[in-house]
Amino acid sequence: METLRHFLLEVAGVTAEWKLQDILTEQIELVKAAVGPDEHVVCALSGGVDSTVAATLVHRAIGDRLHCVFVDNGLCRYKEGERVMGTFKSDLHLPVTCVDATDMFLSRLKGVVDPEKKRKIIGAAFIAVFEEFSVQLEKELGKKPAFLVQGTLYPDVIESCPPPGSGKSHSHTIKSHHNVGGLPPDMQFKLVEPLKWLFKDEVRKLGALLEVPDSFLKRHPFPGPGLAVRILGDVTQGNALETIRLADEIFVNSIREAGLYDEIWQAFAVYLPVKTVGVQGDKRTHSNAIALRAITSEDGMTADWYHFDSKFLADVSSKICNSIRDINRVVYDITSKPPSTVEWE
Repeated sequence: METLRHFLLEVAGVTAEWKLQDILTEQIELVKAAVGPDEHVVCALSGGVDSTVAATLVHRAIGDRLHCVFVDNGLCRYKEGERVMGTFKSDLHLPVTCVDATDMFLSRLKGVVDPEKKRKIIGAAFIAVFEEFSVQLEKELGKKPAFLVQGTLYPDVIESCPPPGSGKSHSHTIKSHHNVGGLPPDMQFKLVEPLKWLFKDEVRKLGALLEVPDSFLKRHPFPGPGLAVRILGDVTQGNALETIRLADEIFVNSIREAGLYDEIWQAFAVYLPVKTVGVQGDKRTHSNAIALRAITSEDGMTADWYHFDSKFLADVSSKICNSIRDINRVVYDITSKPPSTVEWE
């Protein structure tokens, strides 16, 4: 940063006039111009930082012509729908409808083990929900919403596809983010993505300008495909979803209780399709193993694993194995990004 600052200010002679407020003002005007005075907009609101900031920005631009949808797809964290919907109504005052699409998502994902296929299936399923929601809105409003707001960030774009016109560039698709590479080609919506040139740290600062509650802005990122990319293999296998929800809740709560939450960029549990032999109580068990992952990062493009105290990890492992019958082994991921990505799939 010092090198860049010296080059820009001393060598190139530019002035430090840019402010994040300029981006906010510019994006509000761009949304107004793109949507028009009579159009209505559907917003994909997941409860994460990105979609919440995007929704708040668009709501400021067009007011009650914004219609937010929280999709309970069966891939959310422990009590996520209940917690998020309460915050939307009490703190953010956003117009939100909760749609339960659990059966549709899980039926489409049944038997699917390839991560790219999972992401594309989930992306298409989300769009199907939003299009059905827009049909219902058309009956109420007399006009079908033509726009969809997404909280897409620049890293999503970078990792999902090589730069336009790059041809045989060295840049490769890392993974198809469900909201970029996972979108169906016949989608009926025009996209509104006011954050797509920003990184996560910039989005949090933008959210502060929009007076989004600090409790939301400090939330750890959660992937759009949800627990589908934290369960290796078929997400409908056995009790995988319930098991990973409980393990994740124990892990993250332990981090909060230790006062470490704000030091960590992201922390979560991963369900491994591996059976291990163990002893629980006085019985031999043959149960699943899970992995824990926690990282530090500035923008999500690179990351380092968080160096927990060994006693903390031992306590968390004990809590998980004592609380969840299906788990008898816990491992901790000590891989940075690169060579790994943040998520396991």
